Amino acid sequence: MERIFKAAKASGFEVFISPHYFFPTDKGWKMNGPLEADEFETGTFARSGVLSLENFENSGADWLNSFKPYIEDGKTIVVSPHKVFGNQTNDLTLQLRKRQINKIVLGGMLANMCVESHLRELLEQGFEVCVVKDATAGPRHPVWGDGYQAAMVNYQFLAHAVLSTDDVVKAMS
Repeated sequence: MERIFKAAKASGFEVFISPHYFFPTDKGWKMNGPLEADEFETGTFARSGVLSLENFENSGADWLNSFKPYIEDGKTIVVSPHKVFGNQTNDLTLQLRKRQINKIVLGGMLANMCVESHLRELLEQGFEVCVVKDATAGPRHPVWGDGYQAAMVNYQFLAHAVLSTDDVVKAMS
């Protein structure tokens, strides 16, 4: 991801972040899937409040330190948070449409959950999407299986392109 951030910034491409946060009020949800339940239990994407950054730094909701120079440069568009997996619950599509952006390079955490959900919604909304196969990560679970491999199969069926970081960086130059 860092190489993609660097190449995008150097070539003048806009960068968008679709963060995943849970706020204290979200603990009132009456039904959660297995992954959501685990994220609530572990506090993986927990924020102390909608308007608070208290205890945010170095939490599971914070950016990786190596990404902060790119995300916190005042030019990256950080959209409103998504709550479960996809951008149906945030303003990513609005932000892209207002900028007349139609082609997306997609990467990020949880290949088979958040990334795939974003891919599917962006495709449904008419965007052309390339997924960067080595700029995603997926969980391996002893019972549920290999999330990364599951995502790679689906990306081939869904995305307009599935490329490596090397290919994407070269294309951005």
